[in-house]
Amino acid sequence: MELISSNASVNELKRKKCGKKKGIDVVVEAEKGNGDSGMEIVLNEANGRRKRKQEISEAEEQEMKQLEQSLFGSLHNPIKFGKHDAEASDESDTECPLFFNDISAYSTLSAHKEDLDSSEENIMELEKKQGKPVWVDDEEEQITVDIGKVSKLRKLRQVENETVISGSAYIARLRTQHAKMNPGTEWSQPDNYRRKYDDDDSDSDREDGEVVNNGYQDLVDGDDILTTNEDLVSKRSVKLLPRILEFSKLANANANYSSDAPINSVQFHNNAELLLVGGLDRTLKFFQIDGKKNELVQSIFLEDCPIRKAAFLPDGSQVIVSGRRKFAYSLDLIEAKVNKFGPFIGRDEKSLESFEVSPDSKIIAFLGNEGHILLASAKTKEMISILKMHAAVRSLAFTSDSKQLLSSGEDGRVYVWDMQKMSCMHIGIDEGCLKGTSLCVSPDRSLFAAGSSSGVVNLYNREKFINGTRKPLKSFKNLTETVDFTKFNVDAQILAIGSRRMRNSMRLVHVPTMSVFENWPRNNHSLQYPCCMDFSPRGGFMTVGNAAGKVLLFKLHHYTKA
Repeated sequence: MELISSNASVNELKRKKCGKKKGIDVVVEAEKGNGDSGMEIVLNEANGRRKRKQEISEAEEQEMKQLEQSLFGSLHNPIKFGKHDAEASDESDTECPLFFNDISAYSTLSAHKEDLDSSEENIMELEKKQGKPVWVDDEEEQITVDIGKVSKLRKLRQVENETVISGSAYIARLRTQHAKMNPGTEWSQPDNYRRKYDDDDSDSDREDGEVVNNGYQDLVDGDDILTTNEDLVSKRSVKLLPRILEFSKLANANANYSSDAPINSVQFHNNAELLLVGGLDRTLKFFQIDGKKNELVQSIFLEDCPIRKAAFLPDGSQVIVSGRRKFAYSLDLIEAKVNKFGPFIGRDEKSLESFEVSPDSKIIAFLGNEGHILLASAKTKEMISILKMHAAVRSLAFTSDSKQLLSSGEDGRVYVWDMQKMSCMHIGIDEGCLKGTSLCVSPDRSLFAAGSSSGVVNLYNREKFINGTRKPLKSFKNLTETVDFTKFNVDAQILAIGSRRMRNSMRLVHVPTMSVFENWPRNNHSLQYPCCMDFSPRGGFMTVGNAAGKVLLFKLHHYTKA
């Protein structure tokens, strides 16, 4: 045993020493005898173990490289330069190749090859992709760079003998080379990889309730997002649930400036922050609505006109104010002037207290005597046409496109007028109605509601009604007195109906299911005698003016904006 171990150690030392000197494997010839055979067996086993360990380590290293490549892509791969690299390996390592072709670009970056054609085309292409630069150095065109002198810059050459290039071309080639070496990820390249939604994605979006606002889907340049102050991500409008309406009572809009006279008119401005309030106290008030302080912005006293109705022009430039008088007022909000107009030439109406303004802010329709509808220009305040019903007119309503006007009156019929031809296009009977007292059309023009003196409100499909269908979609009999006002909210999911002749006689209808909300009004929230109401432009606020001179304010939680 001592002989075997000593011989093995001596021969192994010889083999290592010889291997280091010659750089090749040494086969030690064993001497004859039993000890020599044992030494050969030990060496063979040791060599076998070393080879197996080396093979395992090489396999593990190869597997690790493949895993890194699948995870990190080309960022961790060595750059290969074709055959020239293999030929250069035989030469001195310190000498850099004079010229080589870089073929390491990826197929997704093939567009960058065109960037190397010329410096001017390259710059124009980059500007299209990346947007106009914020600052440009004028000296770039004046300076020159010798890319053949520095070994690290020789890879930027397009031809082998190229040496001096301009500064702008140098910058363009550096950017192109950087894009080749760092291709980035797909999500950072919106121009090349746009997200396409299929049916499943759209369903998931509806469930999540978040979408990109209109106008942002086709954005190419990220800088365009900074040109607007609208929300990039907003809640998708979801359906309002029936039966229970989520709302809360806020401080009265006129809490600090209440009136003892009934409130006959309330309306929100298009900016949803300004609320107009008018009543028999002959004072027109404007409040800035925030749900807490509701500060008074302006107050105008009209000495000879108890206000029966006041309304903004839809463009927000004027306010039309009327009372039980032969004349009316227009308040110019831009110039802060009050102008008086009326009576109209050739007419003897004793009152212009009821009117409607067209959504395009061009026409004001007044209720005249003996079924006459007086159409006046909103700009000149002069009468431009007259429409005639077969009975006294009691209510009017424009469609949202201002092309049609609906009217009803003492004969229980609904008249549909073509505003372009100034003629009646259809007359239909309002089922169960003796006297029509209120009309309103939904913002999408698909529905209209007709209230009557009996307290019944009929809901119709407008197109079907014009085509001859008399049967309403639904009749609401929740009120027992004359219907004085009806109003759809912004998305026509809520219809408000009310009467000023009975306490708390106001109801809110869930239009999609055609059912009345059970929790409105609450027992502990007295509306008293409601005279008028309005929804804010985006549905977040609702206000009710009553006979006690108070303007009640409510927050509808389903709508996120006022």
